[in-house]
Amino acid sequence: MPESVKFICLRCGHNFVADYTPKVVEERTCPKCGSNSVRRQKGKAAEKAAD
Repeated sequence: MPESVKFICLRCGHNFVADYTPKVVEERTCPKCGSNSVRRQKGKAAEKAAD
């Protein structure tokens, strides 16, 4: 079951929320710049990005 989690683009620094399903490999792209250098934010980094 997918859940909404925070992602960050390593190229432009854009933070965004997208659906994420554990154990499913899915290539993501940044909605702002189109880069595929996107990582899921975990722990305190994700909490801080919510502010």
